[in-house]
Amino acid sequence: MSEALRIALLGPGAIGTTLAAVLHEVHRTPVLCGRTAHARLVLRDDKGEVVIPGPVLDQPSAIQSPFDLVFVAVKTTQVADSAAWLAALCDEKTVVCALQNGVEQQQQLARYVNGATVLPAVVWFPAQREADASVWLRATPRLTLPALPEVQRVVAALRGTRCTVTLEPDFQSVAWRKLLQNAVAGLMVLANRRAGIFRREDIHQLALRYLQECLAVARAAGASLADSVPDQILADLQRAPVDLGTSILADRQANRPLEWDIRNGVIQRYGRQHGVATPISDVLVPLLAAGSEGPG
Repeated sequence: MSEALRIALLGPGAIGTTLAAVLHEVHRTPVLCGRTAHARLVLRDDKGEVVIPGPVLDQPSAIQSPFDLVFVAVKTTQVADSAAWLAALCDEKTVVCALQNGVEQQQQLARYVNGATVLPAVVWFPAQREADASVWLRATPRLTLPALPEVQRVVAALRGTRCTVTLEPDFQSVAWRKLLQNAVAGLMVLANRRAGIFRREDIHQLALRYLQECLAVARAAGASLADSVPDQILADLQRAPVDLGTSILADRQANRPLEWDIRNGVIQRYGRQHGVATPISDVLVPLLAAGSEGPG
């Protein structure tokens, strides 16, 4: 089945390049689509590099027919601008796997995909774009998907690759846990520093209070997460390399729009919806929004 699938990848950034590489290694190279034409993509890790042959198509008119499986790795701030791509790549028989942050991927993509089935995914590997446009992968790639019949197309595509796939019956809880990890990275943006800041005691205490606030909202939204989750997330961040970045920090440093709403604003929005106080979000969210959108 996997060999017969017609696979496309939209958004060859850090996450997209990683998925393209693991598919290319098992001779399932996807059709690559993005805003900028590239002759090839390069993924590097501690063991060497993988070169994914292009081209990266930069015009939706180049797509002649819909695909069986489309991995969407554009940021949520780029979804509306990707409407023409999604219309060309998808129809009602397509499965779309959203390699995006947040807990609202299905709602964000549904209007653009011509009736395709949209599957959310939780991406668990740190990958970052380097100055030479290559991507540096710092851990083994793995995905968590909801335990639904529709995911078998994704499982088949990734079978035999070095990207492990876990099917999770309680996907909502896993997605919210990842959201907490993404939300606390907003402090890196405001400080303009990488993961090393979490080794400071004052930032540790602020981050812990914020994560506890996020945890209360997640539980109100239906997630089943233990009291220990905030401490676990902070422990992971403190063990991380001090120079470990995050996509939202890279966007801020490049003066690009930030995914502040789906990473941080969502905590504030769901808190208001469920009657949960969010005093730290009420400070963080306006600052992140202003950093993204100005004016000034």
